[in-house]
Amino acid sequence: MAKGVDDPFVTTDLNTLLTALYVKIDDWLGRPRRTGRPPMLSDAELLTMAVAQVLLGVRSEARWLRFLPRVLPGAFPYLPGQSGYNKRLRAAVPLLRRAIRAVATDTDLWSDTTWIIDSTPVECGRSRATAKRSNLAGWAGYGYCSSHSRFFWGLRLHLICTPSGLPVTWALATPKIDERQVLTAVLDHDPNLLSDRPGLLILADKGYVSAELDRWLTDRGVRLLRPSYRNRTPRPGEHLLKSVRQLIESVNDTLKGQLDLELHGGRSDAGVTARVAQRLLAMTAAIWHNRATGQPVTRSLTAYDH
Repeated sequence: MAKGVDDPFVTTDLNTLLTALYVKIDDWLGRPRRTGRPPMLSDAELLTMAVAQVLLGVRSEARWLRFLPRVLPGAFPYLPGQSGYNKRLRAAVPLLRRAIRAVATDTDLWSDTTWIIDSTPVECGRSRATAKRSNLAGWAGYGYCSSHSRFFWGLRLHLICTPSGLPVTWALATPKIDERQVLTAVLDHDPNLLSDRPGLLILADKGYVSAELDRWLTDRGVRLLRPSYRNRTPRPGEHLLKSVRQLIESVNDTLKGQLDLELHGGRSDAGVTARVAQRLLAMTAAIWHNRATGQPVTRSLTAYDH
């Protein structure tokens, strides 16, 4: 993808966002360490192409590769086949994770000392036959979605983000694992997240009620604020939680309503993870670009979906 733009932050449209994102990722990756012949599609082009796909709402990879030359003519000098694109995307899961972090840390929102934590279902199938024969069997499982009062078969996306929706860290887990266990595991895996933020406040719902979790976070200088049970005295600052549910639902609506999180189409561990990461990178990129261009709605995708 060509870099021929003097100032990538001139306006807010899809071409400008993709150009700015490509330049950001290409500069971040630097020179490739591998020796020999470089790939015809660079890593920066692969990630930019993946972001464009979900922003434009094209779920089929084969259809996307046919559609791409018409909607973004000349943007990508080389287009792989559907199989090659799928393999590259699945193999790029670690790169997608690091790219989300690289783009997120390039915003002023990254230093926010208030986080929101919640989990949302990522359905992977509906029939019993699918649950038995799927390659996801053993990782995916049955869970209950209280927001929609229904059971589902799949995974849960545990997302920690800022109040604006900027992803801080995330994990996919079977619905059978307790949300509190996932939270401690995610933060334990990346301890620098907590050490870099003195006085951090995490806002959560009643699913994170646990004296043990409170102690674990307190030992690390973190305060967890979640609603008290009706027979308990409200904790100081609990009034802040009144709008938290709306913030969480708003972020989930962006992922599911605009980025088709529940229609990911992944059929393997790597496939589902890559497609979820693809959508999180797209949301992160939109927030990053909107923030850089001074847009009034930080998480708006309207300018990039056509």
